[in-house]
Amino acid sequence: MILKKISIINYKNIREASLELSPKINCLIGQNGVGKTNFLDAVYYLSFCRSANHAADSQLITHDQDFFVLEGQYESEHHEVEMIYCGMKRGSKKHFKRNKKEYKRLSQHIGLIPVILVSPSDYILIEGGSEERRRLMDIVISQYDHTYLEALSLYQKALQQRNVLLRQEEEPDMSLMEVLEMQMAESGERLYKKRDAFIQELTPVFQEIYQRISNEREEVSLRYVSHCQRGPLLDVIQRDRFKDRAVGYSLHGVHRDDLEMLISGYPMKREGSQGQHKTFVLALKIAQFQFLKRTASNSVPLLLLDDIFDKLDANRVEQIVKLVSGDEYGQIFITDTNREHLDRILQNGEFDYKLFEVDGGEIKMKEEA
Repeated sequence: MILKKISIINYKNIREASLELSPKINCLIGQNGVGKTNFLDAVYYLSFCRSANHAADSQLITHDQDFFVLEGQYESEHHEVEMIYCGMKRGSKKHFKRNKKEYKRLSQHIGLIPVILVSPSDYILIEGGSEERRRLMDIVISQYDHTYLEALSLYQKALQQRNVLLRQEEEPDMSLMEVLEMQMAESGERLYKKRDAFIQELTPVFQEIYQRISNEREEVSLRYVSHCQRGPLLDVIQRDRFKDRAVGYSLHGVHRDDLEMLISGYPMKREGSQGQHKTFVLALKIAQFQFLKRTASNSVPLLLLDDIFDKLDANRVEQIVKLVSGDEYGQIFITDTNREHLDRILQNGEFDYKLFEVDGGEIKMKEEA
């Protein structure tokens, strides 16, 4: 899928922008805080129906304004035009439309325009808690497998209801508790199987990309850890019901799954340098590319690279540029504060590109790199 044109009105600090984009590489240059990341977030929003940083929709509207509008004109691999619109007024729900027809459920849109976003906040995948790593799996799998979203929704609803029962002062209704536990076990095991299959397929692809970027300097791996590996999930959930009651929430289930990130067999969080952390996350995100081509639209994903070159040595930057500018990759958006990085990308490649300058929420195309 290619984003040919985008129109942005009152989205964060971007009051108005209407841009025609390159089908290959679009570079946005500017200092920190001027709106480069906000532009990428608008592109992300048109794919996911929400902001990448999980901000409430009302917080996305420009200060002192009453609404925001995002419109994207896309072209599929079969040269079919897709018009995506989102608009929202303060105090009202948002409207999301495909070719002027409003969606009944926003989940119907997920996967139509697959997107991979790589940003500085991705450090949290290594430094943060297990919920960030589960979210990574959930975001990727749900874009190519809608039954995964259904199972995830069922599991979360049952989990929330069980936690309510656990927090009650009086003794909970055990028959209801058992029903909820069976719902958690059934949908949880479906999630586990899909996550496990995803990680098994992802790992060798991820390792190959990391080796290319690092010139085979380090060995990295992923290890999926789940309570489902301890036996039937229903037994695991029910085994410590007394402890769950004492703490007031469910201690066991796939909501506690984790994805261990390792370098030379040791935790990346403890052993890796800043450059290795950044290479690890970047390789992990780019590896997702293969999976997102499986979405219902069979589209090549958009690749959004937000300020990725900081803390990387020149050789790793060069390898990344060679990798993502290859024919296998489609449309790419790159932001950076350092013009030299972008000049190196543009001068060494024979591909179509556009360069934009961003300042104070205003985005203007430069005629020359």
